[in-house]
Amino acid sequence: MNLSNNSGGLGVACLGLAKGLAGRNADITFVLPKRLAIESPYARMAFANIPEVKAHAVNSPLSPYLNTDTYVKAADGSPLYGNDIVSEALRYGVYGGRLARTEAHDVIYAHDWLSFPAGMEAKRVSGRPLVAHVHATQFDWASERGINQAIYDIEREGMHAADCVITVSERTKRTIIERYGVPAGKVAVVHNGIDEATAPTETETERLGALKAAGYDIVLFLGRLTMQKGGDYFLEAAKRVLTTRPKTVFVVAGSGDMERQLIEQAAALGIAGNVLFAGFLRGEDQYEAYRSADVFVMPSISEPFGITALEAMRIGTPVILSKQSGVAEVAGSALQVDFWDTEKMAELIAQVLADPILRQRLIAEGKQVAEHMTWDRAAAQVRSILDEVSPVRIP
Repeated sequence: MNLSNNSGGLGVACLGLAKGLAGRNADITFVLPKRLAIESPYARMAFANIPEVKAHAVNSPLSPYLNTDTYVKAADGSPLYGNDIVSEALRYGVYGGRLARTEAHDVIYAHDWLSFPAGMEAKRVSGRPLVAHVHATQFDWASERGINQAIYDIEREGMHAADCVITVSERTKRTIIERYGVPAGKVAVVHNGIDEATAPTETETERLGALKAAGYDIVLFLGRLTMQKGGDYFLEAAKRVLTTRPKTVFVVAGSGDMERQLIEQAAALGIAGNVLFAGFLRGEDQYEAYRSADVFVMPSISEPFGITALEAMRIGTPVILSKQSGVAEVAGSALQVDFWDTEKMAELIAQVLADPILRQRLIAEGKQVAEHMTWDRAAAQVRSILDEVSPVRIP
């Protein structure tokens, strides 16, 4: 596995945990929907090789954040693979479960609903314990498209079939207890982390560097451009800030189904000249954006965790968080605001930009938080859980 195959926060989490677990003598076999040209020093790769998927010029129909609305479609609007995404996940479960007959394993570790059917089938075949790691639920998506009953049913069945459920925050734990009826005693919270190698870069992107040189303050939003992430609230707050701080540029970094809507919103608000849509950033470009920013804002409507906030802190960027985020549980030093309170959000942004003492305090305290929140720490907690549920203690 390498970072070029990163599909977002879930991919980052799986990579980080794999690295951390491998460092704790866990023998890891990754099971993926289709054979990909990837290698990893942290895990052996096993592939379900679903025949119908293999024939298409795409990596797989199963990937993070897919739902019945965003499932890959042909030009005429029909599904490329002949089935809806729920059927694909169930079909993957059948093929993935077959591997459980031949692949030696002590514990089955499944992440989110797309892999729960495979995890449950593997448990049925091998009798080994199942750990379900929940990174997000249907209720985090509800604000944009409502609850999909079929996906909810798979989530619920997977969590109840699991011997242990891991969630990324206390917020998500409460959701699965209250909305899915999972007993509290079988739920453990393991907050996400960041790569310990994350550090400030020595260069800035050319365009952001030019803005800084011209005396502009830079406010950064980085995430998927979907309703869940609150980009529209970010722009509403931007409008308010610009009334008193006109030399401010608001950078929107990411891609998603709301991109056109957000561009049109910026124009309608009369602030298009102060909003830079930077597209999806990864690797060095992403870290350069953090470093260039005077403040990072995460205005999510519903955020199970929020790894980007930790990355910004590690780089040394002051952070303003939505109170509706899991990372707020561990980032007490960050400024926090309700996602819908754009007046308060704007007030906090302006305050951070204007007050160098506040900025330095947020930078110092944020770095302390981020240095502790590593994937190695998360992997140690997960390893403990795997040891507890495994009938044969992992060496």
